Amino acid sequence: MDFTTSLSFTVTDRFLRYVKIDTQSDPASPTIPSTQKQKDLGRVLVSELLEIGIADAHLDEYGYVYATIPANSDRKDVPVICFCSHMDTAPDCSGKDVKPLVHKNYTGADIVLPDDNTQVIRMQDHPDLKNQIGNDIVTASGNTLLGADNKAGVAEIMDACYQLMNHPEIKHGTIKILFTPDEEIGRGVDKADIAKIGAFACYTMDGESAGNMENETFSADGAKLTIHGVSAHPGFAKGKMESAIKIAGQIIAALPDNLSPEHTSDMQGFIHPVDIGGHVETATIDFIIRDFEDDKLAGHAGVIRKVADGVLKQYPNSTYTLETHEQYRNMKHVLAQHPQIVDYGMEAMRRAGLEAKLCSIRGGTDGSRLSFMGLPTPNIFAGEHAFHSKQEWVSVQDMQKAVETILYLCMVWEEKI
Repeated sequence: MDFTTSLSFTVTDRFLRYVKIDTQSDPASPTIPSTQKQKDLGRVLVSELLEIGIADAHLDEYGYVYATIPANSDRKDVPVICFCSHMDTAPDCSGKDVKPLVHKNYTGADIVLPDDNTQVIRMQDHPDLKNQIGNDIVTASGNTLLGADNKAGVAEIMDACYQLMNHPEIKHGTIKILFTPDEEIGRGVDKADIAKIGAFACYTMDGESAGNMENETFSADGAKLTIHGVSAHPGFAKGKMESAIKIAGQIIAALPDNLSPEHTSDMQGFIHPVDIGGHVETATIDFIIRDFEDDKLAGHAGVIRKVADGVLKQYPNSTYTLETHEQYRNMKHVLAQHPQIVDYGMEAMRRAGLEAKLCSIRGGTDGSRLSFMGLPTPNIFAGEHAFHSKQEWVSVQDMQKAVETILYLCMVWEEKI
């Protein structure tokens, strides 16, 4: 089946609508979802799903959208699969009043964003643009992020739903849809109802270059270093004060450069201080610790202890504690037990005419946690680039290929039983 000629894609129009809805999440908020405006997009999606005939589409109290496309295959026992994307955008850059622009027939020239001409998208800074000559590139106007992370994935799944409901010749089993809030702040599946989804496998649409599938993520721990110094009146502090703030600064300065995010790449892990606060008597440093191998996380925590021990030798009356906690684990541990999940995804991309490539991601996805919640979930490309920045972009043609990949994937699962 050649989807290129048989489908009338809706993905671009959907994407251009969705990015105009501000769905930025808030890490400081204790609520679920962290911002109520994420439900604004959720309500739009539910309305559109109902309109195309998906009768059980609904938004729950926590901001999750659930929907089911019934099987149309005569084959029995086709495994239920799910497609998932997140609705929120990152707190790193404004997602309010996004003005999407479509730059048709990209020639390779610099793209200057009109609302801030210091924002220039150059091929030398965005290598995947060399594969986009002749394609249509979507950007924001220069004042905001675009929101392709992950509204490209949302639009692709929505278009795939439309195609499945309007093309009964595409045979498939039961398909579940899940749109989540708060992925960008690490809470994307905190309230996801795995029993309601009831799927054997899931695919997040939240990756970068066309043809990429990510079956491996970082494993992640958080760590909090608490320093107990000695306070004294600053006018009479000589020989007495041991400032926890200064100790914290020295510890951060003494961390090895070769274990910092800015000096690591590929399969290398890192230690990254993300927050510091306190007073003379007590100070805290929050770290994130990342690596692809679980056992290396303890080693990285050991590096923090070793550095703290070395610094505190200068402060005999001060102490520290280091507490670590698990955040997520490498989804490859789970996916390796179900190789067909990744294999079928690779086959679907090849059927869409893409060069399929397995990749590792230096981060985590909703799929990381879903995998360990009993729903194995690799990550498929959505075409998004330059995430969390004003130079974020996506190509129309890559989004269309993602839609094709979803449809072929539904077919592969139906054929392989």
